[in-house]
Amino acid sequence: MICKWDMPMASYDVLSAHDASFLYNETQAAHMHVGALAILERVQLSEEQVRAHVNSRLHLVPRLRRRVAWVPGNIGRPALLDDPSFDIRSHVRFCELPAPRGVEQARQLMAELMSVPLDRGRPLWEIWFFDLSEERTGFIFKIHHCLVDGVSGVNVATVLLDPEKEPVRIEPPPFRPVGPPSRAKLLVDAVVEAYTPPIELIRWLRGSEAEESRGMRRAAEIAKGTLSWARSVRELAPRTSLSTPIGAARRFASVRARLDDFKEIKKRYACTVNDVVLAAVAGGLGKLMRARGEDTDGLTMKAMVPVSLRDPSQRTGHGNKVSMMAAELPVGLRGAGERVEFVRDRVAELKKSKQSLGSELFMKLSEYAPPAVLALTGQALTQRSHVNLVITNVPGPQFPLYFQGAKLLDAIPCLPLFGTNSVGVAVLSYDGYIHFGLLGDRDALPDLHLFSQGIEEAIREMLSAVGRGDQPRVEAAE
Repeated sequence: MICKWDMPMASYDVLSAHDASFLYNETQAAHMHVGALAILERVQLSEEQVRAHVNSRLHLVPRLRRRVAWVPGNIGRPALLDDPSFDIRSHVRFCELPAPRGVEQARQLMAELMSVPLDRGRPLWEIWFFDLSEERTGFIFKIHHCLVDGVSGVNVATVLLDPEKEPVRIEPPPFRPVGPPSRAKLLVDAVVEAYTPPIELIRWLRGSEAEESRGMRRAAEIAKGTLSWARSVRELAPRTSLSTPIGAARRFASVRARLDDFKEIKKRYACTVNDVVLAAVAGGLGKLMRARGEDTDGLTMKAMVPVSLRDPSQRTGHGNKVSMMAAELPVGLRGAGERVEFVRDRVAELKKSKQSLGSELFMKLSEYAPPAVLALTGQALTQRSHVNLVITNVPGPQFPLYFQGAKLLDAIPCLPLFGTNSVGVAVLSYDGYIHFGLLGDRDALPDLHLFSQGIEEAIREMLSAVGRGDQPRVEAAE
């Protein structure tokens, strides 16, 4: 899908505080990259043709040819500089799956690749292509979270794809890397930025022109949201067998369901598709934990749920533009309808509390924090365990996309783990389906498959509750 990304005019691109936090919070165990497993019809191209195609689209996303540079003394946030030694062969790679070369082997490869950090000496992304059985091709796209959030990550990936079967031919301009700024310039620019009045923060606090006319109400909403966010961060999540420090190795599983089924459940319970997603995950967690012999009666877990701050004009922008909400998951409820109604009502309360607005204020204020303070704050929050897991839900295109004429069949997302959150759930809708990507710590989640099976069962239970129990429409991501 060809789209024009905003292209910085300066010779380098300073990361926002939110973007930089993913670099600061990265450890040997917590790798801060996101990814996606894509399954396509067989791609009839040579390795060099595939690389040439990817290379022809990179000028549309300048960050993909930029590497991280650190400001001397760490007095400013990291910057992205053109990589003069950029080589597409270091980023577009090829491998073979073991027999029988099915989706399960592709998921195992996904787990292996998500277990390895990206090389910070190069632009922070890579794609691995491989052939599957049944005349299919797959690729795994892996990119650092400092470059994209969920929405912009989908758009980066779709830059490589076309909305029509006939490929769009692009003659890219030659890549002429801009020389790096001197260390002195990076230092001076960081000092100037640190002492620049917070104009953007003032504008945000005032809100839009419509909100500015009701200034006291705007201030009250921000104060209310800030209190709600602070209360959520202060309250620790309940400890379970999933609350354990993570290692570096991962497992990966997935679930695929029909989007129309989720919309039918949404209509029946007067809620949102995201509410149905959260209810499905709650049901899956309950089934996993009861299979482990844990008592879930009365148990409510907490999930961090990103809320996109992008308006339609910003969908092709880069970086992270999200706030957060801490949603409650009714793991202990056995009834499918009860779970949906619980999530619907609690999320509605969260929205009324303006909690995401409080989270957004924290993000805005962090732009003016010294890097050392920003790093320490981020590390403290990730280790505090105020949530049990992260659940993202990104709406993707509801029409087929193609890679050089090969139709994209499935797109299964993946998010990073951190702290004591040993499992995470990324959700992406594409062309009539909803894909759940489940990433787990290898040691803490030897039974990750029980979680995916639990989500499948929870979806079937919700369908049964709306009179669709005779039509099983939840599928393995084959």
